[in-house]
Amino acid sequence: MRPHLALIEDEPDFALMCRSYLERAGFTVTWAMDARAGKSVLYESRVDLAILDLGLPDGSGLELLRALRSTSRLPVIVVSGRGAETDRVAGLEIGADDYLVKPFSQRELVARIHAVLRRSQPPDLPTTIQAGSLLVDTAARQVSVDGVLLNLRPKEFALLEMLAAAPGRVFSADQLLERIWGSSWQQPATVVEHVYRLRGKLAELPAPAPRIVTVRGYGYRLDP
Repeated sequence: MRPHLALIEDEPDFALMCRSYLERAGFTVTWAMDARAGKSVLYESRVDLAILDLGLPDGSGLELLRALRSTSRLPVIVVSGRGAETDRVAGLEIGADDYLVKPFSQRELVARIHAVLRRSQPPDLPTTIQAGSLLVDTAARQVSVDGVLLNLRPKEFALLEMLAAAPGRVFSADQLLERIWGSSWQQPATVVEHVYRLRGKLAELPAPAPRIVTVRGYGYRLDP
C-alpha cells in the first residue's frame, strides 16, 4: 500500500512540484493550502506522515503541530523558509520528527520521509503470540483458543493482537485508537464497542478463554 502523506503548504507552485515528485516516488499525497484544511485532512483521513509548512495564511504551523501532538504521534516533517536555529529548535521541541529549510531538493525530501517512516514503525511482532490458551497467528491473521478458531473482523483481530502481545499490561483507549485506528481523534466509544464484541466471542467458546479486563480510569488489559 502506498504511504499517504498530508502536504500542508500554502505556496501553490511549490506544493504542486512536491506533490508531483512525491507521487512519482510512490506516495499518495493530499494537499491542504492552510491550517483549517490541514486539520480536516488529518482528522478525516488515514495519514502516515504530514509535511507541514510553518507560514500558513490562517495560523502558525507550530500551533497546528502543538495541537496535533496533544493527541497523536503522527510523524511530521516541518518545511520552512525560516532557517534560524531558534525556529528549528522550536519545531523540534514541539514534536517535529524532522525539519527541512527551503529551498531543498525533492530527492532529499523523499529520503527524509523514508527515514522518518522507518523510525516511526512499531517493532515487528512475532509470528505467533501465546497468551494462556489463546494463540494469535499474525502471519495467517487467525486467533484460536485451545484450537478453536475465532471469527474476527480486522479491527477486532488487531485489538486482540495488541492486548495479547503484552498480557497484563494496561492500554488506554487513546493508545489503542492511535495504534489500531491510526488516530486518537476517534471516539473512545469505538474501543468500547470492539471490546464488547470481543468479549462476546470469547465467552461463546467451549473452553475457558483469556479475559479482557476493564481497569477503570485507565484502560484495558488481557488476563490469560
